[in-house]
Amino acid sequence: MRKEVWFGLSILAAVIIAIFVLMPAPADMTNGHLGLLMLALIVVTIMLGFPTAFTLMGMGVMFTYLAYRNMGTQVAIEQTLDLMVLRTYAVMTNDVLIAVPLFIFMGYLVERANLIEKLFKSMHLAMARVPGSLAVATIITCAVFATATGIVGAVVTLMGLLALPAMLKAGYSIRLSAGAITAGGCLGIMIPPSVLLIVYGAVAGVSVVKLYAGAFFPGIMLAVLYVIYVMIVAKISPKSAPPLSQEERRVTLPEFAQTVKDTVSNRALPGLIGAMKGKRNVGVPMNTLLWQSFIALLPALVFVAAMGLTYKIVTAPAPAEVTGLVEMGFSAEFDSQDQYSGGLAEPEGSEQAAEPAGAQTAEAASDAAEEAAEESAAEARPAPQSFWITLAIGTILLIIFYAFFTFARLEIFKMLLSSFFPLAIMILAVLGSIVFGLATPSEAAAMGSFGGILLALAYRKLNMEMMKESVYLAAKTSAMVCWLFVGSSIFSAAFALLGGQEIINNWVLSMNLTPVEFMIMAQIVIFLLGWPLEWTEIIVIFMPIFLPLLAHYQIDPLFFGLLVALNLQTAFLSPPVAMSAFYLKGVAPPHVTLNQIFAGMLPFMGIQIIAIVLLYLFPAIGMWLPQALY
Repeated sequence: MRKEVWFGLSILAAVIIAIFVLMPAPADMTNGHLGLLMLALIVVTIMLGFPTAFTLMGMGVMFTYLAYRNMGTQVAIEQTLDLMVLRTYAVMTNDVLIAVPLFIFMGYLVERANLIEKLFKSMHLAMARVPGSLAVATIITCAVFATATGIVGAVVTLMGLLALPAMLKAGYSIRLSAGAITAGGCLGIMIPPSVLLIVYGAVAGVSVVKLYAGAFFPGIMLAVLYVIYVMIVAKISPKSAPPLSQEERRVTLPEFAQTVKDTVSNRALPGLIGAMKGKRNVGVPMNTLLWQSFIALLPALVFVAAMGLTYKIVTAPAPAEVTGLVEMGFSAEFDSQDQYSGGLAEPEGSEQAAEPAGAQTAEAASDAAEEAAEESAAEARPAPQSFWITLAIGTILLIIFYAFFTFARLEIFKMLLSSFFPLAIMILAVLGSIVFGLATPSEAAAMGSFGGILLALAYRKLNMEMMKESVYLAAKTSAMVCWLFVGSSIFSAAFALLGGQEIINNWVLSMNLTPVEFMIMAQIVIFLLGWPLEWTEIIVIFMPIFLPLLAHYQIDPLFFGLLVALNLQTAFLSPPVAMSAFYLKGVAPPHVTLNQIFAGMLPFMGIQIIAIVLLYLFPAIGMWLPQALY
């Protein structure tokens, strides 16, 4: 622990020394210098342990008064109080932030539904034959649970209680075990629905919907890179992640499955169907056989339903084309080629009793549209070749799947049905409704909260005590986030008033950086800030400094936000403020030291850097989905 303390103190000392060396004498200070001093002091005070939100607010108020000091004491006080009120009101009326408390509430509900134990056990058995199976199951469990909750501390703590003893007992190295838990627990920061993306969207003025669509594939890519690393380590160094024994891989079969396995077949589907014939089903009720057969056939039924829906969509007739809009008061004619031409109708004599020209034109256009619709409906489009290729590949995979689908795998599948799939369906429903435009983030968050209540009810964990605790914790966390926004809003306004933003902009522009060089510099600064600060402080304090420069370098704020979100996971994995390490240390056995946990996190930090480079080199990883959908 002493090394970490000295490391933190040395950073703090370096910041203070830099302030004294670089700042001019008090008599020579300009407003711009005061802005830079405010920025340095906020880092020092946060590192000293002062509450971030109220420190930002207090520092902002104090330096706002200094910005207006030349206007007289009374005017300076009035202007400072006006700024406080206006910035607070602006935060209160920000519609984007409504989703924050709802997503946090959903997370606390899912956490208290006690799904993580079942989820880890089923994943552990499903991944039994994979190298480093326990660590792989840990990362996947963390990714799913962190996505559903978004609460890093809760995921790391629960997995530390559940997975760490299991991995240490199986002979896994402490470093690999600690790294898998801490890195996996942080995946909820990146993978939607993420509170970080909502906060960035509110600060940068970027659509949260597009951020969610863009962050989906980079988050999955990072999780896959973690899994690949663990599998490589398990292959190269079996001592770090020894394979599971046959005893640990064994799945206890229920009585009916054991009976069918012994008398008919070990393969689930042929065994269940064969047991329905003749006297083979002695001792196994027909209802049981039918129900288990339905469960075994679920993958095939889902595939058939998905392909049927896809076929209906791809073969649907092309929509009828309307050649023009007919407005009331206009006369129009369709020539022999059905082309629309129109002009203002001259009023005709009152003696004529003919129908108005505009009405005749509307009737003609309506008849033409109906004829076109009937012709389109009669001509259904043929299914494209890609559909039939997908159908053939899927059918072959299903046949292979059922050829190896034993009763042991059926039991694992049933465990996944009761743990993994409910969470996955809830997450996909929330994300799908946002990404496909069916609901706003706030509406989807409300739907997710309702889904969390249903999950807790289904697992018999819903009671008044649990509900009160979840509401209290959600309100407490939401209040912290909102006060942080108020403080950062006042702080940013004071920083701009003093001219600090202008000084930084001029300094960066004077270096004549290319967009690539600016992007690298910005990501290095954010990476280094992740060592002493948490992601909330980095976004609300430092993002407003970078964002005005993006337009000059022609960088898309959406793409920049995806890189920042991927980078900010280092805030939970980098010492000395790596909170996930302290969460794990709090529940780890006494012989697991903090230095071992930090050492285990370092390779995963390296993987994060690789993921950032990949996203920068191949922007389509993050930008394809938003561009395709919007």
